[in-house]
Amino acid sequence: MASKQVNLYVNDAPIETDFFVQGYMDRVVSGILSALKGTCRIKNLDFAIEEDTVIINLNGSVVPTNTFVNKIIRSTIAGMVSALKGVSDTRRIHIVISR
Repeated sequence: MASKQVNLYVNDAPIETDFFVQGYMDRVVSGILSALKGTCRIKNLDFAIEEDTVIINLNGSVVPTNTFVNKIIRSTIAGMVSALKGVSDTRRIHIVISR
């Protein structure tokens, strides 16, 4: 896998992550994207969750999602992030991946 940078922000605060968490987040998000129509390899990803809204900007293009997709993605990402130290409220989650 190409070298990457994974940044996580919860409620606008940066969350420190180690090598394992960065790799895990990268693989989970990549798996989610591969299940959506019209997606491609990540070069730059801006993945934002605001309450129940999921906005996926992949390589400069917004990936459309519906209500069901928003719910399942939000639940998956919130569950993953809520296990991290220092995270108690997951209303706003922002993941940025660059390769």
